[in-house]
Amino acid sequence: MTSDEELMRAYVAGDTGAFDELFRRYAPMLTRVLGRDLSGAAAEDLVQQTFLQLHRARRDFDLDARLRPWLFTIGFNLKRELFRRRKRRPEARLEIDGRSDPSEGPRGAERFDATQALRHAMARIPEDQAEVIALHWLAGMPFPEVAQLVGASLSAVKVRAHRGYAALRAELAELGNQADSEDIGK
Repeated sequence: MTSDEELMRAYVAGDTGAFDELFRRYAPMLTRVLGRDLSGAAAEDLVQQTFLQLHRARRDFDLDARLRPWLFTIGFNLKRELFRRRKRRPEARLEIDGRSDPSEGPRGAERFDATQALRHAMARIPEDQAEVIALHWLAGMPFPEVAQLVGASLSAVKVRAHRGYAALRAELAELGNQADSEDIGK
């Protein structure tokens, strides 16, 4: 299998098929990671913008560097910029077919509940821990790569992950207990 870096070299040299392969490899992972604080559509928009930035900056890429940290840095920077803009100008929710959220349909209800519980729990733990968890667990990055991406030492990232996973388990347990107690009253 061709490495990410070889594909990027090929893309810089003009092979558009290499770009397609990079998109196929990384779009789903970026959508999951960037989407932990966003709706699905907003996450997909950020992924599109990330790859647009990759295209625009392809000649600036250090061909001896690893691609994945560079790509994720672009995505996280775009997400931070989006959140800064939202603080200045709140947006109204889009209503589709009478629903404010497309996942409110009958098929997506259970999956939506689990996703919402995870998002809620991730939002309640410290941001530095949530970021490490998103990169390690959701994106499947090894700790050394996470450390490089967030600009921290390997041991600091492992500590953040350990504390974050413990806090996440506690938050999910609390949410589960709240849901159980609400079901008892029904």
